Amino acid sequence: MGLDKGIKDQLTQYLAMLEADVVFTASLGADEGSAKVRDFLTEIAEMSPKISMQEQSLERTPSFSIEQPGKTSGIVFAGLPLGHEFTSFILALLQVSGRPPKIDAALQKRIKAIDRPLYFETYVSLTCHNCPDVVQALNIMAVLNPNIRHTMIEGGMFKDEIDQKKIMAVPTVFLDNEEFASGRQTIEQLLEKAAGPTSKEAFTDKEVFDVLVVGGGPAGGSAAVYAARKGIKTGMVAETFGGQVMETLGIENMIGTLYTEGPKLMRQVEDHVNEYQVDVMKGQRAKDIRRNEFVEVELENGAVLQTKTAILATGARWRNINVPGEKEFKNKGVAYCPHCDGPLFAGKEVAVIGGGNSGIEAAIDLAGMAKHVYVLEFLPELKADLVLQKRLQTLDNVTVITNAATKEITGSDHVEQLTYTDRASNGEFTLAVEGVFILIGLMPNTEWLQDRIVLNQRNEIVVDKQGATNIEGVFAAGDCTDSAYKQIIISMGSGATAALGAFDHLIRS
Repeated sequence: MGLDKGIKDQLTQYLAMLEADVVFTASLGADEGSAKVRDFLTEIAEMSPKISMQEQSLERTPSFSIEQPGKTSGIVFAGLPLGHEFTSFILALLQVSGRPPKIDAALQKRIKAIDRPLYFETYVSLTCHNCPDVVQALNIMAVLNPNIRHTMIEGGMFKDEIDQKKIMAVPTVFLDNEEFASGRQTIEQLLEKAAGPTSKEAFTDKEVFDVLVVGGGPAGGSAAVYAARKGIKTGMVAETFGGQVMETLGIENMIGTLYTEGPKLMRQVEDHVNEYQVDVMKGQRAKDIRRNEFVEVELENGAVLQTKTAILATGARWRNINVPGEKEFKNKGVAYCPHCDGPLFAGKEVAVIGGGNSGIEAAIDLAGMAKHVYVLEFLPELKADLVLQKRLQTLDNVTVITNAATKEITGSDHVEQLTYTDRASNGEFTLAVEGVFILIGLMPNTEWLQDRIVLNQRNEIVVDKQGATNIEGVFAAGDCTDSAYKQIIISMGSGATAALGAFDHLIRS
């Protein structure tokens, strides 16, 4: 198949970092997919004297494991790990050779403590930017614990399995042949599901923080950096690091950066946070906040963290349409990320609910894969930027339906129909679709604050120009607040504002 020169040059640098010999054990047949995998592995093996290749029958063909000679790593790639999964392949190669994964010691200890066999299988598409996080996390777990095995399965080469298991969203993880998880997951979340949550006793030795940031998106990351640079004791509680930005593929309005992608940007933010003495507690969700002698943040596991000031940066999530069938068919035809799940609907008819920028961008993206795309907008006209509407009008497999109120999503074991009401005529219509992509904006993650913090009618946290809330010492930043515009750069700025506001509060208290 032939890797291009740029990739080979990059790969050469990584192969020089191999700690020990590794072997590709490949299960190959006479099919086209096997030929591609054989060429891929052969080309890479020829690039380093530390890599060899052998053929052996495995569970799937084509597939290959990566191992040290005479040892079992538990890591298998079924299909070609290209696209977004090429990085997963490189990291697995390095880690199997002996280079330690970049996770903290406490997390490694929890993984190594698992004392029962676990066999994970992750179905991916190569265009999915969320899939590598899951693949890399489970590969790390397999490298660290011989009880754990993991196979990445590329859906394009194993469409029969995708259809048989009715997988309509990626990544989808199976554990011991039972569906285990779907969608973007961090290593902390996967470990919690597999081995149970971190006990509250693990937090008993935490000292009082000067600033505790709740949330790991761009606002939270910015707040943590600004606080830590003041030389004060800073902590961060985050269910995941990255927030909603992790589902943003292309970013072209980050001033000073012509183009980047959400996952890449947030990895850089996390690396920046880790340059400072910030106590980052990932995989944790806050459930309450109150003011006593100090501000107290209670976690879902029962642990209580004390801090002199807190910054709430809990972000927002995709808004639901709340109609029958949406919840029931989530990941069975109902989806929220066209970049990740779009390839699973190639040649099928789909609907996009939402006529704003996100919805029209999704429709344009899906039109290149789907047989036909219906765009349903509740208002009499689309809300997207004119340039996007003009691009949409050039596509002959897209139908725009305005004044459409979605009534119900129906099907058997996956989406088969969408019913909507025409708001002008009150007529009821049904579309035969297999996928429904919902992109109608965001809602703030503030439900847990209802009885604590002053919220506006949209459940956004009300803040002043320093980012302060109604509770003394509690600040807020980002998309969870009543900021006029929801943009990454604005969230970062508000995180800095809240951190400076918190510092000012500390020195004046």
